[in-house]
Amino acid sequence: MTRINTNVSSLIAQRVLGQNNASLGNSLERLSTGLRINRGKDDPAGLIASENLRAEKSALNAAIGNAHRADQVINIAEGGLQEVSSLLTELQGLLTTSANSAGLSGEEKEANQLQIDSILQTIDRVSGATSFQGSKLLNGNFDYQANNVDSGVTDFKVRGAKFEGSSASVDAIVTASAQQGGLFLSFGATSLDLGGATATDGATSSFVIEIGGSLGSRELQFSSGATLTQIATAIDSFTDITGVDAAVSGTAIVLQSSEYGSDEFVSVKVVDDATIQDGDGVHTLTATDFGTATTAASAAFSAATTTIRDDGQDIAGTINGLLATGNGKTLAVNSDFLDVEFSLDTSTSQTLGTVAAFDITGGGADFQLASDVDISGRVSLGISEIATRKLGSSSLGFLDDLASGKAFNVVDGNNISTAQKIVDQAIKDVSSTRGRLGAFQKNVIGATIRSLNVGLENTTSAESIIRDADFATETASLTRNQILSQASTNILSLANQQPQAALALLG
Repeated sequence: MTRINTNVSSLIAQRVLGQNNASLGNSLERLSTGLRINRGKDDPAGLIASENLRAEKSALNAAIGNAHRADQVINIAEGGLQEVSSLLTELQGLLTTSANSAGLSGEEKEANQLQIDSILQTIDRVSGATSFQGSKLLNGNFDYQANNVDSGVTDFKVRGAKFEGSSASVDAIVTASAQQGGLFLSFGATSLDLGGATATDGATSSFVIEIGGSLGSRELQFSSGATLTQIATAIDSFTDITGVDAAVSGTAIVLQSSEYGSDEFVSVKVVDDATIQDGDGVHTLTATDFGTATTAASAAFSAATTTIRDDGQDIAGTINGLLATGNGKTLAVNSDFLDVEFSLDTSTSQTLGTVAAFDITGGGADFQLASDVDISGRVSLGISEIATRKLGSSSLGFLDDLASGKAFNVVDGNNISTAQKIVDQAIKDVSSTRGRLGAFQKNVIGATIRSLNVGLENTTSAESIIRDADFATETASLTRNQILSQASTNILSLANQQPQAALALLG
């Protein structure tokens, strides 16, 4: 049957040719762009997944950049702290030199004080000058602000805090009190009675006792007739060597460590009791009351030939529901959301119960080290002010107390021993800050960069699998579509020629 008005074969050939040309066009587009998905109709679900992965890639790249930027900030802060550390080391040497008073002239002491003043001024200058893009790093700009500080809190440091809202409360529960090491020497009289001998009758018998503490020990000898006040004064004269203080209490002497905590202790050993006539010996102190001796003596003086020792106790408790680390009268906690340390006064540290320590109201250096902008992806770090009026402690004093005219200047020889302790504390403060920043660089920033890079690789791979074109598949498809398109074109030509056969019927 031959028709000329409707060429069905041509229509079929045109449809197939159009399909083949469309497929050929898709193959050419994918090969030219390198993408399997160029528009939503190519793969609607794949496009959605691909765009989500692209957004994650962008966020990961930004987080990696943030981490590298944070690393540079810490590097600059570390440079300033390193210089301060060197200055403090030099200051320590100057104090030791200045303590050699008999070998120094007044002019040399004044020259040393000039150097000390210069060092203190330089520390303050470095503190104010160390900056990153105009932001001061060591002047307290990135320290945390706090208010409502409890009267029982003597010193506190906030090294890191993450919280939502305008403030965060730091509350502690003291579960074990801070204690000194202590012993009670009961003499039964206000002076020594060594078998009736007195200090004026030529008696050679002496009461010999060894007092020990966390710093060292010292053996002391006392003759008959020595008063308890004299004995306590003698023991106190060696406090810097032994770490033990003495006080008279009626007919007894109370020995106690100068500091608090499990590292502190008091020990007593009677080397020669010299047949002391009164007193019942060495008592320990009750567990519930440091000021009260046990009823029975641990050992009579004649039997205390082996060392009797009492250890101190660290404070224990929790901070904001986290188990805290106790050291003397200081509680500390370190978590990803809160890193604080604070010391309590004697009364508060020995009272079990709740302490509303302080409120953190802001501050700190915040770094966004994750792709998701939320509290879990933020790292907060506090950098305290490295200034002479801040380095030290409230109990000892601060570094600026070593300046000319201040409490511990070396020209007047005002307690250089305490000045050196202040410098020791300042060195610890700076070293602690450097160590903390170094740990942040190594363990937080370094690990974050490595983790983010792995995440970026995997996300890029997943996005590539969904969106990128497979050239092996697409080139095979191109060849197929080219052949089919050419064949369709030839068939269309034949279909268009078929109606011409009707002319033969017309003669």
